Amino acid sequence: MKRREFLTSSMILGAGMVLPAKWAAAQSREDSLRVLSEGAANSFESFSVGINRNSLQISWNIYDRLVKFAYKAREDGTAYYDYFDIQPELAESYEISDDKTSITFYLRKDAVFHDGAPVTAEDVKWSLDRVVSSPIGLSQFGTGSMKETSQFVVVDAHTVRIDLPQPDRFALPNLALTYPIIVNSKLALQHATAEDPFASEWLKMNPAGGGAYKIARAQIGERILFERFEDWKSGELPAYKQVLWQTVPAAESRVASLLKGDADIAQDLPPKDVIRLLENPDVKVVGVPTSSFQFIGMNSQLAPFDDVRVRQAIAYALPYDAMFQTALFGRGQPLFGGEPGAPDTTTFPQPLGYSTDLEKAKALLAEAGLADGFDTTFQFELSVATVAEPVALLLQESLGKIGIRVTIDKVPAGQLGTLLQEKKVPFYFEGSTSYLADPDYFFRVFYYGETRWNFGSYQNPEFISLVDATRYETDQAVYDTSVKRMIELVKDEVPIILLWHPSLDTGMAKSVEDYSYTFHRQLDFRPLTRG
Repeated sequence: MKRREFLTSSMILGAGMVLPAKWAAAQSREDSLRVLSEGAANSFESFSVGINRNSLQISWNIYDRLVKFAYKAREDGTAYYDYFDIQPELAESYEISDDKTSITFYLRKDAVFHDGAPVTAEDVKWSLDRVVSSPIGLSQFGTGSMKETSQFVVVDAHTVRIDLPQPDRFALPNLALTYPIIVNSKLALQHATAEDPFASEWLKMNPAGGGAYKIARAQIGERILFERFEDWKSGELPAYKQVLWQTVPAAESRVASLLKGDADIAQDLPPKDVIRLLENPDVKVVGVPTSSFQFIGMNSQLAPFDDVRVRQAIAYALPYDAMFQTALFGRGQPLFGGEPGAPDTTTFPQPLGYSTDLEKAKALLAEAGLADGFDTTFQFELSVATVAEPVALLLQESLGKIGIRVTIDKVPAGQLGTLLQEKKVPFYFEGSTSYLADPDYFFRVFYYGETRWNFGSYQNPEFISLVDATRYETDQAVYDTSVKRMIELVKDEVPIILLWHPSLDTGMAKSVEDYSYTFHRQLDFRPLTRG
């Protein structure tokens, strides 16, 4: 398929921002939104090997899901997603059976895809089949007992039923996540092959949705022009008719564009710029506590990180306070410090009980037979360099004091995910988000199994049995005891070193209103308005 590109006729707006001539002619400023970010999307997809988090900003806005999390208003005029309030989206309603082993969805009969094709139950089934037919999708949907294509049943042209092997509190929330986008199956199947029956490779670089926005122009990795889909039926039409999202890697350029009025929203702001913008009366900064977390990962199946004493030594050697202040300017919630051993609560993530203690770190390395240290490589992705680079430099300096010689490797944007999937990275900086709220879910995703998201490749048999036992546990006391033991184990064996929950800070023109935070931390264009 021919590459989609912006029109060459354009006007220049400051800080390297380029808008198509069509933009300037077709829409007033009130109808258009201009968004700048540091990172770039590498796909139109919502899941697949190598898809980066920035891609969710595309797929979230151009595709529908059956259901969505509602937004709950905050005192500052913004909104936050409500995990406990799940509302219809492409489905106009849904019903849960009395025995809680099936959920029936009634689709909007007037819903169409961007090419005008009607949305049918067959499209929904095909889209859900696609999720469980992918190892990545299956790992997520499996947390909600959805593992087989036979569980997705077409009842009639506009009704779909999902059958569950047992009641599962995670089934419905999973359907509101980023994975189960409803794809125009008739369009996608035109590009399927025997090796790729769900056209996953084609969908990475081509949209096939029916969401609130459609793609007008695209240069993946650089800029995307979205246009409102006037025939969208799954909610109230968005206020903005067009949204231009452009990648501007230099933070100073994003800030300059925002201050000059050339941009409406600046994402991925370094904390030092947030501090400066908070003092500027001409713009506003929305700071939202997030469910995301950032950490130091160590592959516990690769030497020398397969020795728990090495992992503990690194945990004691990190300069946590310096990293927190230098990388985030303190804008976040620390997950370092705290008390070692048995936890007081079942909340997780929580501080693991490690604070900087170089002498203890040296002693642990000596016990592991590495008194002279060792050489290793520490990797991070360039798309998160604003935070990751100061963390890496401080880590390199501090570990050098205990004999660990670190070479820093900056990985091109979009590549670290593939390396993590292949379990090729021994030591690195990364972040992720726990989409669902329960601690057993967190452990099942991030400390269990063979997936990319078992970041430490943790394989403790006792821990595995506890995760399995808590999955359907209904006795709260038994559940809490099991969770506390799991927390105790990961504190001691520290396959990953939790650092903090970062604040999500977004700079905006004062005229932009109704910002709504959702769990994947990317921008939802749909609720935004201009005051």
